[in-house]
Amino acid sequence: MTDEKKPEAADVKADKPEPTDDLVETTHTLGDLTYKATTGRIVLREEVVEDDKFTGHKAKAEVSITSYVLEGVDVRERPVTFAFNGGPGSSSVWLHIGLMGPKRVVMGDAGALTPPPYGLTDNHETLLKHSDLVFIDPMSTGYSRAATGEKAKAYHGFTGDLESVAEIIRLWTTRNNRWLSPKYLAGESYGGTRAGALADHLQMRYGMFLNGLMLIAPALDMATLRFTEGNDGPYFHFLPTYAAIAHYHGLHEGRTLEDVVEEAKRYAADEFPVVLAKGSRLSAEERAAAVSKLASLTGLSEEYVDGVNLRIEHVRYYTELLRHRRLVVGRLDSRFTAPDSDYGREHFSSDPFFAAISGPYTAGLNHLLRSELKYENDLNYETLSRQVHPWSYSEFEGKHVTVVDKLSNAMRVNPYLRVYVAVGYYDGGVPPGAIEHSLAHLQIPEELRDNIQVEYFESGHMMYVHEESRLAQSQQLADFVTGVGA
Repeated sequence: MTDEKKPEAADVKADKPEPTDDLVETTHTLGDLTYKATTGRIVLREEVVEDDKFTGHKAKAEVSITSYVLEGVDVRERPVTFAFNGGPGSSSVWLHIGLMGPKRVVMGDAGALTPPPYGLTDNHETLLKHSDLVFIDPMSTGYSRAATGEKAKAYHGFTGDLESVAEIIRLWTTRNNRWLSPKYLAGESYGGTRAGALADHLQMRYGMFLNGLMLIAPALDMATLRFTEGNDGPYFHFLPTYAAIAHYHGLHEGRTLEDVVEEAKRYAADEFPVVLAKGSRLSAEERAAAVSKLASLTGLSEEYVDGVNLRIEHVRYYTELLRHRRLVVGRLDSRFTAPDSDYGREHFSSDPFFAAISGPYTAGLNHLLRSELKYENDLNYETLSRQVHPWSYSEFEGKHVTVVDKLSNAMRVNPYLRVYVAVGYYDGGVPPGAIEHSLAHLQIPEELRDNIQVEYFESGHMMYVHEESRLAQSQQLADFVTGVGA
């Protein structure tokens, strides 16, 4: 038996080592560019106030970032772009090595994929030529984790995520003396949700006014995307995309993509919402006409359209469309197809697009960070994490999730804020119709609509997977941050 005193809980807590930034810097060249790469984790701290007294900062999380800064330039004139993907639960890997960074993944495209182990190559169209880049991995993605003894759940929701990403942007801007640099955000999918809200939050919380937003397939209003009971909106927002997908797979022979999409857009804007609103009040003749029209546009059988009561849910569509060929099509890029385990399913067992991209991007990013950027960490780099779910939208209890109001406010308060929006014809996750609807409902003066640039691509959600689209988009982003055509 021993008289040794057990350590008190406070003593154990005090002995816990305080985390520190573990950033690694390396220098690289790309053509005539010389740039510094910095990668690793930044400690996110929270101010602590007890009994109305400030008692210091507490480490709450360690957030992984990778930045690229061009050397030998005037930082007051050099733009900086903060980039992230969505999910929720996605790291920044896709924008990092798919479109913007100085290295890009080699993976091929729909119907011509590169086999493992894949590869990386120089990205001669990198946005680094025109803007410094900071790629941010939100909590529980990439190498981002809660600090020892802390919980990550606080960051797995709309507000916690927003505030933590904003704090990383503030910290990086301050530490690198970039408050007088032109500043941009680039967000894809839910990253567009985040970016729309961040533009408003950074202005109102930190007084940080941005020059522009690059929104790639942005989910600005979830009501336009979620097939929930009583919400008919997605059925007509998705219809032009269904028509485009059917055209891509040869089900509108002899017609152009533009012709098919325009017909679907007209029907989706005028007759179809009225048809769905009537419900059982539709006459037999009206219903038969709607069934015929939807079948013609979507490439589905009239029997199927009638059976689902004119309401074609998106994953059911991607499973049904090519059932006769024993194939399913991808959700986020419906150019991609794959066989399934059986063909009686309502919902495919896996998305052919994710199957195509997960291997190349994961391999490429892991190689880049350790072998070329010299950052070593034995944690798994979470390219797409399920740990963030269930994602909290508690702020929107009793109403649908939207950032249209926040983006509107950001544009009204800062009339110099420009917005670039990219949409893909074959994006079956965030279709053009939903994005167009959200942009049309921005509460801004008419003259500010000239600040919005919308670009269309014959590809999917990650339009840069398609080489022709990647080249075009890279040029568009370069023009956007340099002000060409503004």
